[in-house]
Amino acid sequence: MPLIEWTQELAVGVPSIDEAHHEFVDLLNALPEASEADFSRLFVKLVAHSREHFAEEERMMERTSFPVIAVHKAEHERVLTELEQIQQLLEEGDFASARAYVEDQLSAWFVLHRNTMDYVTAAHIQRTLG
Repeated sequence: MPLIEWTQELAVGVPSIDEAHHEFVDLLNALPEASEADFSRLFVKLVAHSREHFAEEERMMERTSFPVIAVHKAEHERVLTELEQIQQLLEEGDFASARAYVEDQLSAWFVLHRNTMDYVTAAHIQRTLG
């Protein structure tokens, strides 16, 4: 059973953001059933994907003069730090903690972040860029 079921309700209306979110959800959903080797590989891919997506989203916020960019960027930085800490746990062989983080925290964070920060950001981008 997936951690998050991708539906159009998760779309925010900015195609590049929606595509990145869909890919994130696909990576996230692959993790719970993955072997340890696959889990590590997929988690590294998820971290890289997140870093790239956050950078692109921040560029869009800068181009459109998003008024609360600092708050959104700070949340991205916080989550990237968290992801890097979990990646370190994986390198130390602590798969149980990494799996718990993915299943209990990361999936919930994504839904909350999408429903709050990304939803507002996307609405601003759509209004600004038309």
